[in-house]
Amino acid sequence: MLKTTLSIMTATMISMMLMMLCTIISKNSIMDREKMSPFECGFDPKSSARSPFSLQFFLIAILFLIFDIEIAIMLPMIVTLKMSNILSWALTMAGFIMILILGLYYEWKNNMLEWTF
Repeated sequence: MLKTTLSIMTATMISMMLMMLCTIISKNSIMDREKMSPFECGFDPKSSARSPFSLQFFLIAILFLIFDIEIAIMLPMIVTLKMSNILSWALTMAGFIMILILGLYYEWKNNMLEWTF
C-alpha cells in the first residue's frame, strides 16, 4: 500500500512540476492580423483557409476508429479459445458481436452513415 501511495504521489509531483515548468517557460504570442492570416507564398488568399470541414466526415472517422478498436479487442479472443470453456467463449463473442451489430443498426437508422453535402 505504501508503494502504491508513494508512486501516485511521485507521479503527481512530477506532472505538477512539468506543468509549472511549461507555464514558466512558455512564451505568450501576440495574436495580430499577420499571424492569424494564412500563409500562401506572399499572395492574398483566394478563399478562407479556415473553412470548417464536414461534420459528417468527422462522424465517419470516429465510427471507423470505434470499429477498429473493437476489432483489435476481438482478435485476442481467438487466442483464448483453446484455454477457455467453449460455451462461455461463444456467448461472450456473440454478445460482443451483437452489441456491434446493434450499434451499426442504430447509426444506420439515424442516418449517421449518409454522406450529405
